[in-house]
Amino acid sequence: MSAFLDRLPPVRGKILADELIAPFTWFRVGGAADALLLPKDEDDLAAFLAALDPIIPVTVLGAASNVIVRDGGIAGVVVRLGPAFGKVATDGLRVTAGAAALDSRVSVAAANAGIAGMEFFSGVPGTIGGALRMNAGCYGRETKDVLVEARALTRNGERVRLSNADFHFSYRHTEAPEGLIFVEAVFEGTPDEPAAILERIEALKARRETTQPIREKTGGSTFANPDPPGTPNQRSSWKLVDEAGMRGARRGGAQVSELHCNFLLNTGEATAADIEGLGEDVRAAVKARSGVELRWEIKRIGRPAVDATVEGYLAKDA
Repeated sequence: MSAFLDRLPPVRGKILADELIAPFTWFRVGGAADALLLPKDEDDLAAFLAALDPIIPVTVLGAASNVIVRDGGIAGVVVRLGPAFGKVATDGLRVTAGAAALDSRVSVAAANAGIAGMEFFSGVPGTIGGALRMNAGCYGRETKDVLVEARALTRNGERVRLSNADFHFSYRHTEAPEGLIFVEAVFEGTPDEPAAILERIEALKARRETTQPIREKTGGSTFANPDPPGTPNQRSSWKLVDEAGMRGARRGGAQVSELHCNFLLNTGEATAADIEGLGEDVRAAVKARSGVELRWEIKRIGRPAVDATVEGYLAKDA
């Protein structure tokens, strides 16, 4: 990999070769990144992107709570945003948060400042960057409901600003260009007493503890509900999975959670292929039982294991 690293621009942060990604993910599976970039700050990242060969792919990894990294690893450069991108500040009814800030931290910061409307972030297991990318939400609220604007870097290092409307939000989806790397977002809520907001956050956390397998090696919700919130007779993915008889189903070291069957688990020795394959088993069973084609909410990225050393210009033996 030294030849590949020689093709990368210098940084003030760190670049690590062949860095195993599994320890960074909630599932604890996945191969290595050809190169892992830990930029020192936004200027460092912008300069790196501006100088990087356009042919080299770039992947951003946040808390990796809602992602399956395949066993063959990730081609090109994986960017992991650090503390410089995790700052949170409040001003009036607005919260400004870096893309690496944990969603739960943003909800508490807002509550302490007397800003309501962001309690739902306490139940989203990820970072603000991921929330922007997929319009994350829970308990009837979504990122689109509180976002004012966001800042991002393009693949060539240019700085851009997006309004809420620019995202073209829909249920668990946005139309923001895939190449954008979000660095910061501004949210706006409504006034309320901090104690009342914190009480609601604690209630949501307690509910999540009792209904979701958050202490396991898992991700967020595996499949998006077939119908967006507010749809009459809205169908839930977990109910469809349950009706298809897939609660507790296994493939290798992967299992459908007994507690909440829209969650997949790594029981200890699962591979990424086990987890993704089990997800496809679930989709097939639901399709056969109800005719509904479940849409993956969890992102699946990287190369299958068989491709890691034999294909592509970034092959390990290149």
